Amino acid sequence: MTIPTSPESAGTVPPSPVVLRSSENGAGVEQTFFEQVGGHATFKRLVDAFYRGVAGDPVLKPMYPEEDLEPAAERLTLFLEQYWGGPGTYSEQRGHPRLRMRHMPFKVNPDARDRWLAHMRAAVEELDLPPLQEETLWAYLERAAFAMVNTFEE
Repeated sequence: MTIPTSPESAGTVPPSPVVLRSSENGAGVEQTFFEQVGGHATFKRLVDAFYRGVAGDPVLKPMYPEEDLEPAAERLTLFLEQYWGGPGTYSEQRGHPRLRMRHMPFKVNPDARDRWLAHMRAAVEELDLPPLQEETLWAYLERAAFAMVNTFEE
């Protein structure tokens, strides 16, 4: 098979489009995940619910140096929106996400991870998403939380 190339793309292979399906044999879904779940309003609700839990958590709250949690909430909202196919505002404002690097100054141990996941689980449940979207979102959040662990010290 020959892939047509232009001088600008010589030697590159165009990416394969990923097609989400509405069911096992269903029609292709044309919207991004961001659009499927309701866009900015949904991610704002998710993050607001999450930070309500964090605000009262004695382990997680000290990890946020701002006086209030609003700047952190804004950053997380922008990151999640961009990750799921929404606007690229996060990268425009802050550059590459570099999640591990950005979390290195904080002691993220299994207890912190589990607390983060508990608050995020409650926030995800508040969204009342369709099962496929809920599981897709939750699987990512869980993987991300496990990847941020940077110590096993208490």
